[in-house]
Amino acid sequence: MVQRDYYEILGVDRSASARQIKSAYRRLARKYHPDVNKSPGSDEKFKEATAAYEVLTDTGKRKMYDQFGHAGAEQFGFGRGGDPRGTKVYTQTRPGGGAGFNFEDLFSASQFSGMSLKDLLAALGGRPRRRTRRSSRADDPPTPVAESRITLDFMQAVRGCTKTLQIRRTDGRTERIEVKIPPGVREGGRIRLRGKGGPGDLYIIIGIRDHPWFRRDGADIYLDLPVSITEAALGAKVTIPTIDGDTVVKIPPGTAGRTRLRLRGKGIADPKTGNRGDQYVVIKIVLPKKISETGRGLLDEFSRSDPYDPREKAPW
Repeated sequence: MVQRDYYEILGVDRSASARQIKSAYRRLARKYHPDVNKSPGSDEKFKEATAAYEVLTDTGKRKMYDQFGHAGAEQFGFGRGGDPRGTKVYTQTRPGGGAGFNFEDLFSASQFSGMSLKDLLAALGGRPRRRTRRSSRADDPPTPVAESRITLDFMQAVRGCTKTLQIRRTDGRTERIEVKIPPGVREGGRIRLRGKGGPGDLYIIIGIRDHPWFRRDGADIYLDLPVSITEAALGAKVTIPTIDGDTVVKIPPGTAGRTRLRLRGKGIADPKTGNRGDQYVVIKIVLPKKISETGRGLLDEFSRSDPYDPREKAPW
């Protein structure tokens, strides 16, 4: 991805003040945030604007960027390591070697990653907030965000579950909380617990263990099905597992290896829409390790009675 000039992205002069930069970013967030804009490319424009804002509102990063361009910002590092916002420092290595980053990496480390537009504007001072005795100014650092990772079994992620976590509060005490995991959650999914990250929110990052025989691709499930030569040639009915329990699949006569049989609606439910994906049964023809003399005779007889060239349509 070609990196555009940060000032150009936000539409401000190089002499723009912090207030002007914040105002420009607020305007672009209202225009491109995923909560209000679902058109293709808008998500990338929002992340691009966020990356520009992250650099140009950090005094050290902006100085390095003004002096050395993107290379200077890269050398200065990701995130806001060491500042009171509590975000982590993120680094990346290009495949060819050398330090670098892209907007996706910087956005994932941003304080605004995962925020709704409403919360983002609140953090920027974009809407009135209830005043309290200790109400902060709009320019004060946003509330820190904490993260915790949990690992689920494959079926827990598919069906949803409730996990009990222990978190340490700012006063040193331990609190037990229950986290409801929605069905269909994906690897790397984030669950937000408001106010459970100390003074801010706690994000639960989801990890999922591999299943012994199911594989997942989005909302779809894949299962390898070993079949014999005769089952593939003559057809058969075979009992297979699904995430809902066992079912019978019909193998048509003459099924070739690597054929995918589709079971509609037997996949994983989308956590947002509830619509289920499909299960694909991938045929794997398994040859016997040993063949008796009788079996060899029958195979020889078959090759004479029903000759065919399996390489007839080979590309070479």
